[in-house]
Amino acid sequence: MQSSLRRLALALSAPTLLCLISNNAQSQTIFFDDFSGSKLDRSKWNVEITGHTNNSEQQAYVDSSATVYLDKGALVIQPRYAPGFKTPEGRSFDFISGRINTSKKLEFTYGEFSARIKLTAGAGLWPAWWLLGNGDWPESGEIDIMEFIGEKDWASAAVHGPGYSGETPFVNRLYFTGKNDVTQWHIYAVDWTPDSLVFKYDGIPMFRVTRSMAEHYGRWSFDTPEYLVLNFALGGAYPAKINGVKEPYYGLPAATVEAIKRNQCKIMVDWVKVEKKKS
Repeated sequence: MQSSLRRLALALSAPTLLCLISNNAQSQTIFFDDFSGSKLDRSKWNVEITGHTNNSEQQAYVDSSATVYLDKGALVIQPRYAPGFKTPEGRSFDFISGRINTSKKLEFTYGEFSARIKLTAGAGLWPAWWLLGNGDWPESGEIDIMEFIGEKDWASAAVHGPGYSGETPFVNRLYFTGKNDVTQWHIYAVDWTPDSLVFKYDGIPMFRVTRSMAEHYGRWSFDTPEYLVLNFALGGAYPAKINGVKEPYYGLPAATVEAIKRNQCKIMVDWVKVEKKKS
């Protein structure tokens, strides 16, 4: 943990670091994983296996050290080219990837959820860091802390619930400046309270959704436990909406397919943390 904190200090400006130290004095860490072991801690995380996908995504999720592994103190989720891969249900995909969650193991209601993440650029890549409620979607609520679909100068946050899902009105981008794009380390977080969701990138608020805003469209769905999710999707509806690509794969252009074949695409996660304010 000390090495992770040292990396955090080096990654932040002095004002941001002082702000985080001040906030930590008022909160307690209730979950922390810096991926410092030799393999993923299965007491915390599930590795999902899917025979189907949502949003017309182009990958199958598998439980494999090829797609989910630890490297030099970081979690790595890496999609792979696997033409003709068959799921247990008999569906065929040309790509495999990883998705992990803490469902039934560690679930939380309210707090600040943060992760230090570094991404690979490439049109049609769709890694994400998010929270998901139990039960039917979208009634159970979804909090997308960070989604990236390949344009390296921005990442987005979103909120989904009944009456405000899919093409939700609650989505916002943060555009990075200069060379400090998504290929550099950033801390992506949300501060979840009974009445609001405040998204913060590198400690700076970038988007806010309040209970009253959500209730203009439907029920506020963020009063019950949610679990952590990290995944790496490929192509699909969201990337295709931005890049307009239909071939060779929906939302996934040929140049990105070649990068996946060369094993160049990955999400790296230095640490994941959940904090709650001290009572």
